[in-house]
Amino acid sequence: MKKALFSFIYFKLLGWKAEVNVPDYDKCIICAAPHTTNWDLFIGKLFIGAIGRESGFLMKKEWFFFPLGCFFRWMGGIPVDRSRRTSLVDQVIEMAKKSSKFHIAITPEGTRSANPNWKKGFYHIANGANIPIVLIGIDYEKKCIYANKALMPTGDIEKDMREIKLYYKDFKGKHPEKFDIGEV
Repeated sequence: MKKALFSFIYFKLLGWKAEVNVPDYDKCIICAAPHTTNWDLFIGKLFIGAIGRESGFLMKKEWFFFPLGCFFRWMGGIPVDRSRRTSLVDQVIEMAKKSSKFHIAITPEGTRSANPNWKKGFYHIANGANIPIVLIGIDYEKKCIYANKALMPTGDIEKDMREIKLYYKDFKGKHPEKFDIGEV
């Protein structure tokens, strides 16, 4: 029922496409980019539901006020307090290790503005939990979301981050000027 509804909205009403070649892993980190608008969350959730998969997501706690907070939690949102120095990476690693199914989407830019210095927490989580990173590219120009690459972290963060950033170089966010992969 849910898949049918999400498919109808994503494919028929909105006219988006999907290209998916990665397996539906029991556990993975979903690295989603470019992230240039708040609409990415909704398009991404529709995409995940339309292809019959599930995913939670991390989001700054300021968005979890009533009534939006209830809605975001229902969608799989996990509030993050970015003002406190907590071991969020370690907490998420533990969640992943204890779960039989674990899928969480993280935007590496950490903002909807151009940021060449991507956050690496998603990488550290995947490496620490020994789970793959599924790369999902959102392309507004082609109205298509791509999930056609996954990678197991090697521990060589510079090499792996270069490969990850190069994967995203041709995707066009809703606001392309707000997306920057930096020097690779």
